[in-house]
Amino acid sequence: MSRGMSKMARDELVAAIAGRYRESGRSEKTRILDEFVAVTGYHRKHALRLLRQAGAESKEKAVPRRARVYDDAVREALIILWETGDRMCGKRLKAALPALLRSMEHHEHLSVNPEVRGKLLAMSAATIDRVLAPTRRGACGNGRRKRRANRHALKRQIPVRTFADWGDAKPGFFEADFVVHAGGSMRGSPIHSFVLTDVCSGWTEMVPLIVREQSLVVEALRILRLQVPVPIRGLDTDNDGAFVNETVRSYCKDADIQQTRSRPHHKNDQAWIEQKNGAVVRRLVGYDRFEGAAATRVLARLYGTARLYVNFFQPSFKLKEKSRQGAKVKKTYYPPATPCDRLLAHPTVSEHAKARLLEQRARLDPVSLLHKIRECQASLATMAGRTVPEETQRADVDQFLRALPLLWRDGEARPTHRRKPKPARTWRTRKDPFASVWNEAVTWLERHPEATARQLFDELRNRHPGDFTRGQLRTLQRRVRDWRSRQARALILPGDPKGAVDEWLSRDAAE
Repeated sequence: MSRGMSKMARDELVAAIAGRYRESGRSEKTRILDEFVAVTGYHRKHALRLLRQAGAESKEKAVPRRARVYDDAVREALIILWETGDRMCGKRLKAALPALLRSMEHHEHLSVNPEVRGKLLAMSAATIDRVLAPTRRGACGNGRRKRRANRHALKRQIPVRTFADWGDAKPGFFEADFVVHAGGSMRGSPIHSFVLTDVCSGWTEMVPLIVREQSLVVEALRILRLQVPVPIRGLDTDNDGAFVNETVRSYCKDADIQQTRSRPHHKNDQAWIEQKNGAVVRRLVGYDRFEGAAATRVLARLYGTARLYVNFFQPSFKLKEKSRQGAKVKKTYYPPATPCDRLLAHPTVSEHAKARLLEQRARLDPVSLLHKIRECQASLATMAGRTVPEETQRADVDQFLRALPLLWRDGEARPTHRRKPKPARTWRTRKDPFASVWNEAVTWLERHPEATARQLFDELRNRHPGDFTRGQLRTLQRRVRDWRSRQARALILPGDPKGAVDEWLSRDAAE
């Protein structure tokens, strides 16, 4: 069809040809279709579809109205049976109708004539749902969820703050985020840790939430406002629905807190809190799954102690400047300092707040705080199914202090991160290639104590040509190293050379 022809002209042409096309024979239809395609320029299939649709629309067929099968009496009886069945669905009600009818008629709760009874029993499950549809809408609504408040409109009311917008932030502007303790699966209701960190000082607060819900976020904010040493002036969050909602928005307005949000899918906009999520929360709790009230209480005790230990005794770095030179990024940091020290040095913090911080720091004992942290971590590790030594759970502060110099021997000190120890391998996976010549090698080493394992290997290859390959040198080096260690320790412990040395070597093998 030419580009100049209007839609009205096209419709008139189709309507004029469609009637003649419908009444013509096969050969005539082919000729009409050829002419129509030549005039309009349509593809043949598209032209054929237009003519057929116009022909179908022009036919006026009288559609007979279907007689009504189920009248009002059947509908009223069905509603009574539906209510008696506790409003079950059509498929279940279809199966329950015979028994319900029989029981209600037996107890004289319902009396239906044979015609209505037959129609009730003959109804299909789909017909039951169709007949009961108006009743269900009147009783339960239309079945659709109520429309929520427009989150897009709410997000437009909350300004966006990027990482570059912080500048020289003053104390009191906090970033907030959740850390979920799901253990790799979001099934059920895992505990969420609500974390706040001050952009200026790095002061970090944590509260466990048994579920992630906006009203609990407000309650957590009320608790944390009493704990932080400076007033909360700003709250920057991501676009989580637990943060971007009318409940949190109204609370921030009432409390005179400036609420901002990051850009979606830009985690670096909240770099301060993301760093604390890993360096503080994950370091304390790990990655196991926790849920329920018992775990929430243990986490609350852990966070109540850890906030003092982290904010008063854990120095951290703070980014001072970041510059890019081509593909290389250069970062400059301030000297390490604790969040408490940064608040004490900041001129905008009141003298009253500084005096309270100094008084609180003077009362705190870092060893006692660390001991309480380890106790809470041991409880969490037990809940997660990890094995915790009994002496760790029963140790008091004095025993804990005496054990501190030796904790490095046990590896990981945090019970929440401790792995199950692997059993020492005491068996050989391959045949010892030097078993037949080892006595000969020891004799040669005793005559040449300054010789190396490589020299011994060359000597053995000269004496036994073809028995050893170059790849077996490393095996011989280990054998020689172990033999010399055994000889040295036998000299150190001459009173019990065999038993003590063997115990020493077995302990080293286990380590």
